[in-house]
Amino acid sequence: MTGLKEKFEKELHSKVMKNLGLKNKFEVPKVTKIVVNMSVGEATQDSKKLQFAVDDLTAIAGQKPVITKAKKSIAGFKLREGMNIGAKVTLRKERMYEFLDRLINIALPRVRDFRGLSKKSFDGNGNYSLGIKEQIIFPEINYDKVDKIRGMDVTVCTTAKTDKEALELLTVLNFPFSK
Repeated sequence: MTGLKEKFEKELHSKVMKNLGLKNKFEVPKVTKIVVNMSVGEATQDSKKLQFAVDDLTAIAGQKPVITKAKKSIAGFKLREGMNIGAKVTLRKERMYEFLDRLINIALPRVRDFRGLSKKSFDGNGNYSLGIKEQIIFPEINYDKVDKIRGMDVTVCTTAKTDKEALELLTVLNFPFSK
């Protein structure tokens, strides 16, 4: 069991329950999955660019990503339906907590001019999304082998019914929200 999951189940679970005023331990919101998405616009011209992104995402997430395809054609972007345009990975259980731990404690503090995460990035249903501008903030990425700096989207899905509950959960999990 990873350190963050163990800590949540032993200590933080009761803290969230007390802070939200819940009576039943099964009402406490939990993180269900994390989706990491990396779009590669240059993949329309050069398919090797997508392979570099897949390699980076595999190193960061610890599992092989799925190639995402274009849903419809857009002539202005020279994009046809069904073309490979990105990669995404869905993390659950142990890998999810391991990734969350690395994101909070190692990667986010390495971001240049980091002032905290915005509290406005909740979707209204208890899910939180954040954008990362550089994949090199993760220690798994070898800076010398990076062909291009790419960003990624990270979505944390929770069982929380409201944004307030999700904010409390993520705050207890040590997310560095701005003041």
